Amino acid sequence: MSILLSLSRQCCRGNVNSILLSRPFTQTFVVQARDKKQSKIRTPSKKALAAKQKRRVAKATLKQGKLEQLSLLDAISTLRATEVASPKAMYELYVKTEMGSGVAVPKGRFKLPKEAKARAEETVLVFAEGRQAEEAKKAGAHIVGGIELIEGILNNRIRASTYLCTTSLIRAITPRLGRFLGQQGLMPSERRGTVTDDIAGYIERIQGTSEWKADKTGNIHMPIGSMHFSADEVVRNFRHFMASVKKATGNIKDNRQKETKKPVVISKVLLSSTRGPGIRIADY
Repeated sequence: MSILLSLSRQCCRGNVNSILLSRPFTQTFVVQARDKKQSKIRTPSKKALAAKQKRRVAKATLKQGKLEQLSLLDAISTLRATEVASPKAMYELYVKTEMGSGVAVPKGRFKLPKEAKARAEETVLVFAEGRQAEEAKKAGAHIVGGIELIEGILNNRIRASTYLCTTSLIRAITPRLGRFLGQQGLMPSERRGTVTDDIAGYIERIQGTSEWKADKTGNIHMPIGSMHFSADEVVRNFRHFMASVKKATGNIKDNRQKETKKPVVISKVLLSSTRGPGIRIADY
């Protein structure tokens, strides 16, 4: 009897082992069902993604709107109190713009009623020929020439902070300089008024002014006054600079520039100091 039991156990073991060895290594029904379910998940459309981004921005805007805001004069008083032991501290202005795709980086020129710090020396380069070239030199342009200047610019032997061009030469310089100067925000543009036949008039308008430019994400940083300035002087500097920003972003009409399709939204304006906090301004 015991011999029969041992033989039956060995037969059963053999059958089990043969079953295990012959089992194919394929996915189970649970894994296959899960994969089938995942394959049915739809990829969101561009419209749905845009709507989701719009809701996200609206939620962030609502959250920002709930933060405490102060008037400009109250912000100046608060920062002055925090910097009472630092008479050389500076008022720093921060402006956040909401740049859409395909929108040029905002930039403009300004001259504060009372300079916050010494201006950097500016170099003006003009693409002009003939009589217009002579007028540009008389107006104070530092570098004047035609297409022969292109190689020097590409090789960084010739550098300038402002580039102007006459209407007759803009098509000649664009193929080679468009991308090179465009990445730096220096390419002459009709929209910004730097492609013009009134070179002398443009140079006269920018004399004594400085240029500001937002970064790639639309943020603008600018010192607008020293801590020893009176409150009225800081307010005048603030208003003057914000007027320049609003013109460049299309929020104020400028007759010398072509109107943009849609103004760039100014979403946030903060005033801070060297060691003080950033205070959101309500009346900008």
